Amino acid sequence: MQDKRCGDFIAMRNVPWSCPIEMPVQALTCACFRRGFRAVTGVLGQNEVMQFPSHAQTLVLGGGCFWCTEAVFVQVKGVLDVESGYANGQTRNPTYEQVCSGTTGHNEVVKLVFDPQVITPRTLLEIFFVIHDPTTLNRQGNDRGTQYRSGIYFTTPDQAEAAKAIIAEIEAEEVFDASVVTEVLPLENYSAAEDYHQDFFERNPTQGYCMAVAAPKVWKFKKTFSEWSK
Repeated sequence: MQDKRCGDFIAMRNVPWSCPIEMPVQALTCACFRRGFRAVTGVLGQNEVMQFPSHAQTLVLGGGCFWCTEAVFVQVKGVLDVESGYANGQTRNPTYEQVCSGTTGHNEVVKLVFDPQVITPRTLLEIFFVIHDPTTLNRQGNDRGTQYRSGIYFTTPDQAEAAKAIIAEIEAEEVFDASVVTEVLPLENYSAAEDYHQDFFERNPTQGYCMAVAAPKVWKFKKTFSEWSK
């Protein structure tokens, strides 16, 4: 196994997406108990709000099935909350079935709320480019459709600059065998996915898809970015 480095970026090109798990899959921390937020109004329920530091930022990423992307980023230091959802399509508040039909234009995404005093957008994007394949258009593994496209949806200028810079470095260093197709766009028309999608890997660690696809991504993150693992 060899790492190809692009500045501080590490791309474990030779680790297959379905690589075998070499460590137990640990239970992930539920969203309502994740570290870093300032206060929670009682026990979180449907109408209750999680509060974050005033300097917290939001970054939204599409890297295939949101169950898998969420499973990784709940493990990252400095990430205060992760929510699965839909973004950058035309339909308002689409359902999962509508998104899967390919007619809404939405991408399956995870919304990250993070503390930029702990982790930078650059580091989050380094993790993002290691845990998914940014060179396959509208596809991740066997999951095919525009809802599985690679996308970075920024909410601040520095996030946009970080995204464009890291993609330029990846291309210049030929980290991958094909060109990066990740779209970099302002976040638009975001809505949360249905409740049953939230914390899916945590609640279903032995489900077939989770074991085959999500768990190896968690393993890959922990192996490559151990210093950022909670």
